[in-house]
Amino acid sequence: MRTEGPKRVQRCLKIRLLGFNLLTAIAIAACQGNVNPATPEASTPSAASGDCRTIQHKLGETEICGQPQNVVVLGPNMLELLLALDVQPVGFADRFAFHSGNFDNPAQQIPYLGKQVTGQPANVGLAFSPSLEAIAKTNPDLILGSTTNEAQYETLSQIAPALLLEWFDTETNLQAIATALDHPERAEPLLVAMTQQVASAEAELAPVVAEQPRVLMLLSNPQLAQLAVFTGRFSLCDTLVADLGFQLVLPPSAAESALNQPVPISLETLPQLNEADSIILLGYNDQANQLTDMDEFEQHQLDGLPQQWEENEIAQSLDASKAGRVYFMPVYLCAGLPGPIGTELYLEELQEQLLPPE
Repeated sequence: MRTEGPKRVQRCLKIRLLGFNLLTAIAIAACQGNVNPATPEASTPSAASGDCRTIQHKLGETEICGQPQNVVVLGPNMLELLLALDVQPVGFADRFAFHSGNFDNPAQQIPYLGKQVTGQPANVGLAFSPSLEAIAKTNPDLILGSTTNEAQYETLSQIAPALLLEWFDTETNLQAIATALDHPERAEPLLVAMTQQVASAEAELAPVVAEQPRVLMLLSNPQLAQLAVFTGRFSLCDTLVADLGFQLVLPPSAAESALNQPVPISLETLPQLNEADSIILLGYNDQANQLTDMDEFEQHQLDGLPQQWEENEIAQSLDASKAGRVYFMPVYLCAGLPGPIGTELYLEELQEQLLPPE
């Protein structure tokens, strides 16, 4: 295991969302909000007296008093952090409308996280366009969202204290939310555990990295009609793979790009990237089909993508395809859940698929 791993993990945890507007038509996460660069990014308690503290976030400062009991979360990334901090939501807005009505059976209605939701939170709409009326009905004392909720921030703040945070900045977000919940001591152990999990996975995958170091990471819809290359500078999906020691294969347009976002490419250009030892295809299905069984979520998100890849002449001409080293997983897993829970699940998925069978 390389000694610099934990330092790279910390960089991974601090990846920020820049230019996510490229992906608004696709899978998960957020489109770029207008952020004031002068706004402080660290979140620390103020010196206010009593049980009040001031939390700095992307839209300014918010004072929170007491210990919030009714928390509304706008986005799976916020739900993940809330659950990791051992707090249950009263309202939740997912990225896509996988379920209509309140979450009366969250285990079968919320991808990946539903089994950890013990209550029946209200469905307050979509993460980027939540129902303000539905939020108000939950009588919240804290609202957690991302910078893509900037247009609603003023109204949200009138309903309850609101924090708008960057989608992928797990370290800052976890510390901010823990402080807002009056449990600042809960953040650091989670961050330490994430670092340890990545270090352990790095050791397990070291033989694979040594033998097949070059990985092409692609984002695609089920029809292979919208392809993009992950650059290693965007989200947990690609930064974590790079932190594990893999070398991401990039087209010149991606290598030269200063933007921290996937770079669109055409299917016809894939042979130019044939140096890849392996290919990881992160699939998405943005059709808001109502799902009644979250055990079918992965199938819904990939929705024929492996078959499309197998039947495509260009895709099958690649050395990685011929060697049987093409792997499929939903992008929602790593882009929607960039925190402690998602990191553990994503690492498990990578190890399950990339490690040779015993």
